[in-house]
Amino acid sequence: MDFYQRPTEEILRELQSSPQGLTAAEAQTRLQTHGYNELKEAEKDSVLKLLLETFKDPMVIVLLFAAAVQLVLGEVIEAVIIFAVLVLNAIVSVVQTKKAEGALDALRQMSAPSAKVLREGVTNTIPARELVPGDLVVLEAGDYVSADGRLLESGSLRTDEGMLTGESLPVEKHVNPIPEEVALGDRKNMVYSGALVVYGRGAFVVTATATKTEIGKIADLLATAESKQTPLQRKLADFSKKLGWVILALCIVIFGVEAFRVWTGTAAQDTTGALLKAFMFAVAVAVAAIPEALSSIVTIVLAVGTNKMARRHAIIRKLPAVETLGSTSVICTDKTGTLTQNKMTVVDYYVPGKSEDEFPDDPSRWTAEERRLMQVAVLSNDAQINEDGAELGDPTEVALIAFSNKKNQPYQQLREEFGREDELPFDSDRKLMSTVHTIEGQRLMLTKGGPDVVFSRCSRVLIDGEEQPFTPELQEEVREQNENFSNRALRVLAFAYKPLSNGASISFEDENDLVLVGMKAMIDPPREAVYSSIEEAKRAGIRTVMITGDHKTTAQAIGRDIGLMDEDDIALTGQELDALSEEELDQKLEHIAVYARVSPENKIRIVRAWQRKGKITAMTGDGVNDAPALKQADIGIAMGSGTDVAKDASAMILTDDNFVSIVSAVAVGRTVFDNIKKAIAYLFAGNLGAIIAILFALALDWINPFTPIQLLFINLLNDSLPAIALGVEKPEPNVMQRKPRDINEGIFAGDTLRSVLMRGLLIGTAVIVSQWLGLQQSLEMSVAMAFTTLILARTLQTFAARSNTQTAFGAGFFQNKYLWGAVLLCFGLYGLTVLPALRPIFSIPADFGWEEWQKAAGLAFGAVTLMEVWKLMPWVSRKNK
Repeated sequence: MDFYQRPTEEILRELQSSPQGLTAAEAQTRLQTHGYNELKEAEKDSVLKLLLETFKDPMVIVLLFAAAVQLVLGEVIEAVIIFAVLVLNAIVSVVQTKKAEGALDALRQMSAPSAKVLREGVTNTIPARELVPGDLVVLEAGDYVSADGRLLESGSLRTDEGMLTGESLPVEKHVNPIPEEVALGDRKNMVYSGALVVYGRGAFVVTATATKTEIGKIADLLATAESKQTPLQRKLADFSKKLGWVILALCIVIFGVEAFRVWTGTAAQDTTGALLKAFMFAVAVAVAAIPEALSSIVTIVLAVGTNKMARRHAIIRKLPAVETLGSTSVICTDKTGTLTQNKMTVVDYYVPGKSEDEFPDDPSRWTAEERRLMQVAVLSNDAQINEDGAELGDPTEVALIAFSNKKNQPYQQLREEFGREDELPFDSDRKLMSTVHTIEGQRLMLTKGGPDVVFSRCSRVLIDGEEQPFTPELQEEVREQNENFSNRALRVLAFAYKPLSNGASISFEDENDLVLVGMKAMIDPPREAVYSSIEEAKRAGIRTVMITGDHKTTAQAIGRDIGLMDEDDIALTGQELDALSEEELDQKLEHIAVYARVSPENKIRIVRAWQRKGKITAMTGDGVNDAPALKQADIGIAMGSGTDVAKDASAMILTDDNFVSIVSAVAVGRTVFDNIKKAIAYLFAGNLGAIIAILFALALDWINPFTPIQLLFINLLNDSLPAIALGVEKPEPNVMQRKPRDINEGIFAGDTLRSVLMRGLLIGTAVIVSQWLGLQQSLEMSVAMAFTTLILARTLQTFAARSNTQTAFGAGFFQNKYLWGAVLLCFGLYGLTVLPALRPIFSIPADFGWEEWQKAAGLAFGAVTLMEVWKLMPWVSRKNK
């Protein structure tokens, strides 16, 4: 049996403690045994180790080798440029990794710095890290609980455990054993480390410290939860490895072919020169094939996406999360504050004998019962709403005075007219609150509380302005109405009063022989825009699942109301989930729409179950209990009003805590991924064209058509600008009508690979023809012609890259102003290469003039025109319909 299930005397015996607390000597001994009451810091990889990890990629290895060879051959500029690009990418990677290390640090900071502990019968304040099991700790309003423990005393004690349980309301505590097995949120005789005492006082015996506490268990879950790579990261990493090995193999083959020619006498007699030429061909292929700026371009496109999302209340902490959100197929969302308004609201009421459902907005139309109901609700109430709208007090009491204001009866006016003369404050044992006021010349005690408690203390009922006996028939009627409210998952309070005959102070004995007035029913209502957002998510093929610490009935009612639950969907509690095996959970998973009263372990299990099915899973949360699942999910989404622990474990933060903003951000994420694919296709089509030209020249024993510095200039500068411009393309019209993409789908799936091959072949062909024309004049001219054709064709290809199926005019020719700016800027960059001072660096001879440029430009323009004509072919245009 757990601590909450047993009497306090038994627990004190087991912990070898007493009502006077531990002795100083015993506390010191236990401190050596159990260690300090603090969470341990996990080991972190050093910056150097993280930096070296980035150089394991095969593509990086190929570039490093190429740069080293360039250095040996005296080509210092080319080598320095390659090294600079690799180092910059490594630094960016390390910075992103280090930024992710923060959740456990924030969790450690939540521990209370000190605690009031009873040792040898004397209360002292000690550092909370020195607490040990068996210590007796005293609690007062405003204290943070410093360890897990079983309550020994509770004087109207209420604690805010939302960061552990997800509940929005403070929990009323007691000291009685709870025999049955219940969820953590229902263990009302226990207190937990990190919780805040919001009301009352108490004392508890420490049952767990450090990593044995509930918050410590969450720290362990955080340490073991996997940090997921995004689908794009996984695909790019996989593609990079494959491309790196292919390039390495191709370089070896090229060098081998040329070496064989030398040894068989089919190549030039200058053996050293021939081998050097072969090696330079191999280096050129490596430089041409590898998109050196790819990582930077993807980062920039993602950054553009973060700005768009920020305008929609979604702050991205980790750039790749933009793309992940776009591929999300399951959203596991909290209820309170995300789907709902996090604001208790009166939505229904009942007074015996009245059939109308709507409470009149005009106070002059109120019946005597409605007027008295409002008086009790407002006057037997400690909540306030300041002039600036700030709400102070218990959320249910705030809801009652807000309802009065809404019905055009300012609550302050009632309080000023009928001042409080005496009171019996609320406590969790009585579940009642009573105050005394003089109303219309009569001294009355006004009482509110739990319906069953109030009903049991009533002997009369107010009907048609008269007090009548509370007959069994009327009792059955009001209990049935209370049950109807409860079935709708509404929180209900009952209201009564009692005439007083004298001016003496009231006592608890006076809370009997009451006159029942009626009931008010409240709920935290759904946000208005949630209904349409849930529907939009369904159209986009996204499954929405509610995971909440609230009660099952409440969660289920909200789920059905907002359309989250279909007819064949079910709801489970955390305990019911624990009873399922992994196989049973996998079978039922797609029909479970709501999880209630869940633990942190439950949340991780739910996320992993969806991930086993190959679903990209988003998880929202705001409390410490959500942090492990936020980290485990493909994208963790923290609430702006949540804990620092949740925020540090997440990839995205919602500044408005609104589910609607998640769905809105998904649309941005999908557009970002579409645009990244366009940019990648643009880069690889251009690189493929260069490789085709190099291999053709090698096969015909022509001069290498490009120098390494020409290729680096194109890859790093010229291609970067259009690729970035493609990253800000407008969203496709059907972006939220598509199903989430398959996570096993490659980067070049579908039309993308076909488009890359076609565009690469056309660019390569244009360059080959251009080099052949240049060879008619000289070797130097052939290189200049090939370079000019390649750079112009790759620049103009930007228009074709905007869509795989629509022509540039069909996609809105002038729609993307950034693209036009990028193309014009690229033309300007090319113009720099033909300046007299720079021609030697870019191997452009002095006799390269207007006539040669026209030929190269004509070939480039012709290639791009054929790319657009290709889209009009029947087998391509059919895909656009």
